[in-house]
Amino acid sequence: MGIAKKNQNIQDWITQQWVILFGKKKIDTLKFKWLIGPFGETHGIGIKFIDQLAKNENLVVESQKKDKGLLDSIKHLRLPKTDFQRLSPDVIDFYENTSNYDLLLKAKWNPIFKVFGSLVRMIFSNRIEQLNVPTQNLENGLELTNEIIKLIDSKTNEVKRTIWLRTFKSTGQVVYSGVYETCSLPNKETCIKAVFPLPNGNASVILSPKVGEKGELILDSSGQKIGDSGFYFLLRDSKGQLWTKFIKSFKDKLVVSSVNNKITATQTLTLWNLKVLKFEYDIKKHIK
Repeated sequence: MGIAKKNQNIQDWITQQWVILFGKKKIDTLKFKWLIGPFGETHGIGIKFIDQLAKNENLVVESQKKDKGLLDSIKHLRLPKTDFQRLSPDVIDFYENTSNYDLLLKAKWNPIFKVFGSLVRMIFSNRIEQLNVPTQNLENGLELTNEIIKLIDSKTNEVKRTIWLRTFKSTGQVVYSGVYETCSLPNKETCIKAVFPLPNGNASVILSPKVGEKGELILDSSGQKIGDSGFYFLLRDSKGQLWTKFIKSFKDKLVVSSVNNKITATQTLTLWNLKVLKFEYDIKKHIK
């Protein structure tokens, strides 16, 4: 049996050992290329992770601030032609020019899970500067910073990593610091993958895309097994072996739509088919 790395916070060690005990061991990086993503360091993630990743992968931060998207092209999703033609142009622009938009976040908790969210934030999120979701309902919303950071190969000028960094404007606290890319699952489906670095590992949400009847983009992580869309933990143990745990019971659904040129996004997190938390985003383009 594998053993998690020593010389780290006990909370992190216990979590990693749980993944080892109940997860899939000895991941082959070639067969699981679709799942592999950057790992975090032991002491804090947050903003410092960006410099760590650039250094570890010999990349540089692109200086351009505007006109940067989570996707360089929506065509990378490889949507069916009929879906692509139906997709809202506003939604396409948001994904291709994400940095040009302001975000207002609203949140509503299921009271049953609210205490659990507070514990996660207290034990993990504040310390590692990652996944700092609000623990109170936000009816009026809080403004978020919205920064797309591209890490490039200085020799070829090719984008190697795209990072979406969001913080609360009022406090500067990191909400999410994640690496975004597309991946091809074993069944050849192209999905969006969001990788959130954690100590000695990461948490990844793989989202399957489709287009709704009104041109909205629907991203869903409702897979049933390893190799499907869904939520995964990935970690490296004390011997360098990789382990993953697929959390079948946890689902993430994001719907990005545009009505009368107003872009909104609704994100619903469920556990055991019970709604845990609902995020609503008001998305407005910068006025030039």
